[in-house]
Amino acid sequence: MKPFKLTLTLLLLLSIVTGCKTNTLTGKKTLNFFGDNKPLFAMSLKQYEAFLSEHEIVRDTENAKLVSSIGRDIAKAAQAYFSYKGQPNLLDEYDWEYRLVKSDQVNAWCMPGGKIVFYTGIMDIADNPDGIAAIMGHEVAHALADHGAQRMSLGIVQQAGGMITAEVSKNQDARKRERIMMAYGIGTTVGGMLPFSRKHESEADKIGLELMTIAGYNPEETPKLWARMKAQSKGKQPEFLSTHPSEDRRIENLKEWIPQAKALAGEIKIITNIN
Repeated sequence: MKPFKLTLTLLLLLSIVTGCKTNTLTGKKTLNFFGDNKPLFAMSLKQYEAFLSEHEIVRDTENAKLVSSIGRDIAKAAQAYFSYKGQPNLLDEYDWEYRLVKSDQVNAWCMPGGKIVFYTGIMDIADNPDGIAAIMGHEVAHALADHGAQRMSLGIVQQAGGMITAEVSKNQDARKRERIMMAYGIGTTVGGMLPFSRKHESEADKIGLELMTIAGYNPEETPKLWARMKAQSKGKQPEFLSTHPSEDRRIENLKEWIPQAKALAGEIKIITNIN
């Protein structure tokens, strides 16, 4: 292997090894090059503020009040969760905000740092406070589990691998090189990025279920929420080509996890005296 190729390969391997950290929430080794939250939180805040400047914020309606009150409950549950895990100061840098914006999109999200947005288009599917809490818990779980940083880290690895592939194949004829690069792109997406994303969604489902239960909401509503999601979705692509698990898989998983979530919530409430 030529020096340049060898150097790129070694740097890629080194970055993967040194970038693996233990995730406090899951207890698993994860790829995360962003050890310091401050730059990520600052970037998220800019994106959040830009988003709000371009969308109509819904204020003082019943749904807006529900999003805010349930958001505060989930944030309180998250604090109790980390205190239970022996990390009471882990959320000190979080600055929670909860917004409902006018949009027909069926969507909600939580940025790293605690900036939460619900779209009005998802409220009918949420249907009730427990449904809102299920969605809120799921989105907050993504932020708490550092899923955004992990996806960005994997994207860096994918790009670096693409550079190595391009360098290795540069002496091939144009058509063969094009096929090699296409195979790399498809292979790393279907075999790496998409499974990685589906794993994150399942993690967020489980952690979100726990958070909403700790907060005092009914976890039995969560499978019903995903049944409503399934009813409104059309033309879904096969799971292996999707960033999300199928609704049927999510529903079965959630039903299986409900007893564990209730047991954990009971234990945390006893220890922390959370109301």
